[in-house]
Amino acid sequence: MGIFKYDVYRSPNVGIYAKCNDSFVFVPNGFATTKVKNLCEFLKTEHVFTSVANTRLLGALMVVNNNGLLLPRNSLEEEVVHLKKSTGLNVDILDTKHTALGNLICVNDKGGIMSPLIPTEYVKKVEDVLGIEVIRRRIAGYHQAGAMAVATSRGGIIHPATEEEDIKAVSQVLGVELEPATINGGTPYVSSGILANNSSLVVGTLTNGPELVMLTKAFRIED
Repeated sequence: MGIFKYDVYRSPNVGIYAKCNDSFVFVPNGFATTKVKNLCEFLKTEHVFTSVANTRLLGALMVVNNNGLLLPRNSLEEEVVHLKKSTGLNVDILDTKHTALGNLICVNDKGGIMSPLIPTEYVKKVEDVLGIEVIRRRIAGYHQAGAMAVATSRGGIIHPATEEEDIKAVSQVLGVELEPATINGGTPYVSSGILANNSSLVVGTLTNGPELVMLTKAFRIED
C-alpha cells in the first residue's frame, strides 16, 4: 500500500473529478488513457469512464463504497444504466434537492455520515443501497459532511477543526479511527484532494511532506 501524487486536468483536486472503491476508479469521459492507466495501477482497480449529471465532477456528485453507488436526481438515465452494467454494484438515485451528494455524504463499508441538509426520510435509502448504517450529523460545524472526512475500512481523515468529541462520534459510526488532517498544502476540505481505497491513496500534487506523514498514519499504510 502506498501514497501517490497525481493531478486531474492540471488540478490537485483529484477528489472532485474522480471517485473510487476497491474495484473501480470512476473517471470523466474523455480523460487521457495513459493517465487512467497510472491511476488504475496506483489504486489496483479497473477504470470506468462516465459522466454524472452530464458533468465531469464525479467525486463531488457520487457516493460510492464496495456495495453500492448513489447518484443525484439530475443524473441521466444512460449514466445509471452504464454504471449498473459496468460495475455490478447496487446503483440508485437519491431523489433529494441537493445534488452534490459526494460533498454531503461520507461513507466506507462500515458506516456513513450524512449531512443534516438531506432529510431523515432518505436515510433508509442510503443504508439499503450502500449496505451500511448511516447517521445525520454535521462535521466541524459544516453541513457538507462528505467534504470534511474520507474513510476506508482501515482508517481515515477529518477536517482539522473537528472537536475531539465529534471525531470520536464519527469514528464510531465509520468503524475506524479518524485523524485530523489537511490535504494539498493546507486544505481542510479533505475529500477534494484525495482518492482512497484499501489498497492505496492518490493525493493532489500540492500535498506536502508533513501531510504525507499524517496520511500514512491515518490510513494505516505500512511501509
